[in-house]
Amino acid sequence: MKKYLTEFIGTFFLVLTAVLTTQQPSIAPMAPWAIAGIYLGMVYAGGHISGAHYNPALTLAAWIARKKDRTDVIYFLAAQMIAALLAASIGVFLHECGGGTAIVSRIQEQSLCVVMAEFLGTFALTYALMQVAIANSTEGSLQHGLGAAFILVALSYTFGRLSGGMFNPALAFGACVAGILAWEDFWVYLVGPVMGAAAGATVYQLLNSKDADY
Repeated sequence: MKKYLTEFIGTFFLVLTAVLTTQQPSIAPMAPWAIAGIYLGMVYAGGHISGAHYNPALTLAAWIARKKDRTDVIYFLAAQMIAALLAASIGVFLHECGGGTAIVSRIQEQSLCVVMAEFLGTFALTYALMQVAIANSTEGSLQHGLGAAFILVALSYTFGRLSGGMFNPALAFGACVAGILAWEDFWVYLVGPVMGAAAGATVYQLLNSKDADY
């Protein structure tokens, strides 16, 4: 139960930070740093309990690499998505309380470009984090916290213009709840990250066959 609650808390604050910072024009350009900062803090706060995924794509990658069993995966995904729903709802409320204008949905017209951007970004994130956090030689070190923060900033600026730089289905789900993304585009933010996570996990296994538990 502790690890599922940890995933809920970490995902909640990650999504809440993203919703509130990206909708404030004065600080939106710095939003990637704010998101990376909260992720870094939550990794160090909860990494020793749950592994600090806060991202369904990373949880699926860990399952593919046989580092999480099916039960954990189901509960991790549930905790992450429920946290995203609650965080997005509260984020919209706080945004409006602060005098923010109504959040308007944005419909993507270049789905293939978005899928490719989300695939590449999630692949890079998954590959790097698994090498640092999941490989047997480094597992449990929590070094991935700092690495993830810088990777998220770099990827957000690299692909943000194309897809918004989600790389996280829970974050995309929260963005849809908040009205930042259109619901009809949600599938794009599932396909790209899931494919990217699967590819990242596969490459990790190929490069670490001696470490892999099979």
